[in-house]
Amino acid sequence: MRTKFKPLPLIGAGAVLVAILFFLVSPARYGQSVLDGISLWAVCVLPATFPFLFLTSLFTRFPLFGKISKAVAPTAGRLFRVSGTGGCAAVLGALSGYPVGARTVYDLIQSGMIGKDESFRLACLATTTGPMFLIGAVGSGMLGRPALGALMFVCHLIGVWTVSFVLARGKKRPSAAAPLPQKGGNALYESLYGSVISILCVGGSIALFYAFGQIVLDILPPMPSWAEGLVRGLLEMTSGCKAFDSCTPLSLAVCCFFVTFGGVCVLVQELAFLTEAGIKPLPFLGVKLLQGLLAGLLCYLAALCIL
Repeated sequence: MRTKFKPLPLIGAGAVLVAILFFLVSPARYGQSVLDGISLWAVCVLPATFPFLFLTSLFTRFPLFGKISKAVAPTAGRLFRVSGTGGCAAVLGALSGYPVGARTVYDLIQSGMIGKDESFRLACLATTTGPMFLIGAVGSGMLGRPALGALMFVCHLIGVWTVSFVLARGKKRPSAAAPLPQKGGNALYESLYGSVISILCVGGSIALFYAFGQIVLDILPPMPSWAEGLVRGLLEMTSGCKAFDSCTPLSLAVCCFFVTFGGVCVLVQELAFLTEAGIKPLPFLGVKLLQGLLAGLLCYLAALCIL
């Protein structure tokens, strides 16, 4: 019996070998790119995101969070055709940012707390960035204007929610599910430990994909700075936002698109969880692309009115 040819693993292995070759040929150049990515993470992302990761993780362990989950259940069911537990996961994703939403969806599917009928819709709804990245890291850290980060965050959520709303039309509302279980043990330590691991993984991803972006740019023919910024943003959203860190409507729209789409770096993190939960990558990528384009358009129109 002939084995079915699968091109993606072969392409992935080839890309890894190319990256290894570039690092071997010019370790100083690409080591500096890794260092630049770590510096970007340490200066812009770490101080704005880490405290919020810890606080939101700790908050989910309080009974109040379960009550909030029950409160959002009717709205989540009507608008997005997800259960109360799914609505809770979406709230957690919107508070904490990537890749918390994808990990929460994976945990819920694995534990049987949500059904397969809502898993794809929930994955598209719950995979959002958090306010502290756009307001703190991008708005304050890169642009020097937190209000513009808030504008991008609002457009980001509207883009995600609008496409998710359309996606849910014609679908049945899932049956009510139990609220997220409260974890026992030392809540303070577990929240701190989980937050540290998460922020280190984010930093590692930014550093690696910052270097990968430099490799791609070295392979491609010379291009203008804005095109280099697009390449970087499609690979890793933080470096893309840094490349477009000017307070113009077009720059804000491009950054909003990067953050909503996620870039390869975020998408790899998310799909590592979601594919294990049975969610197909291509439809998910298509939805994230639509959400990114809509969020970018909304941000551009809004920025035209206020800048």
